[in-house]
Amino acid sequence: MPILFPELPDEFLSLLNEVLPPAHKDAALVSFTREKPVFFRVNTLRITAEQLQRQLESDNLWPRPVPWLSVAFSLAVADKRALTKTEACQKGFFYIQNLSSMLAPWVLDPQPGETILDLAAAPGGKSTQIAALMKNEGRLSVVEAVKPRFFKLKANLDQQGVEIARMFLMDGRAVGRKCPQMFDRILLDAPCSSEARFSRLDPESWAHWSPRKVKEMARKQKGLIASAWTSLKQGGMLLYCTCSFSPEENELILDRLLRRVGDEAQLEEITLPIENTQPGLTRWRDKTLHPDLCKAVRILPDEMMDGFFLALIRKAAS
Repeated sequence: MPILFPELPDEFLSLLNEVLPPAHKDAALVSFTREKPVFFRVNTLRITAEQLQRQLESDNLWPRPVPWLSVAFSLAVADKRALTKTEACQKGFFYIQNLSSMLAPWVLDPQPGETILDLAAAPGGKSTQIAALMKNEGRLSVVEAVKPRFFKLKANLDQQGVEIARMFLMDGRAVGRKCPQMFDRILLDAPCSSEARFSRLDPESWAHWSPRKVKEMARKQKGLIASAWTSLKQGGMLLYCTCSFSPEENELILDRLLRRVGDEAQLEEITLPIENTQPGLTRWRDKTLHPDLCKAVRILPDEMMDGFFLALIRKAAS
């Protein structure tokens, strides 16, 4: 007897039909019915990739390196529980994270000694990766508005050995007013409707989703990106990303910013070491969007990676 999976919402399936390229639609739909391998990122603040691989092999775990990301490994789903029981896990030698999420700090490219902001930071996977890329040198401000998530963020930063972070329990929409033109680079992994994390194995993953929820998140995202832009230094870089497919949470947010600030903003080309990508949309339904949005990237979901959206914006130097 074939396995029957709960159906995704009709309005969400219609959205995918409009957003995804036809050639990728079937692969995307299949991705919602499968458990992906476990991916984890080496915490280079505590250990090297080679040392971690040897330590896990001594625990009878055989991680596979990700060819295009030297700090990432994968394991079969069946090994996840054993992985979380290892001494390496307890000591914060790695962080379990989808590959798509690992690409955000990689694209932002924070440098040692810089002043960086993670504006919606919990649970801390990207914050800890930023600190590792900075080699714990510089200043990293992490902001989270929800109290339980703030303490989860703190626990993860402590476990991963992050020493340069200053933590703020506050609404990120207030940061621009308090810290104008303070940061060299900003990551805004915006709170979103989490459409890329839907799984037909878990109907709870979409239980709270609706077009109304998308609009609600878009209102919050508009305030957050405006705050981030005000906080960014001239010449600085802002990475905006979500795990949502909806253009209302992605291209339309950026279109509004680009038209508001004009020549002050320039979208940068993003080149990723993967093939399952799609340029940002320059038209959505009856609306023509800013032509530079083709430089944004939508990671298309497949058997390995979740869907994700990335846009890198430079603030003019003068």
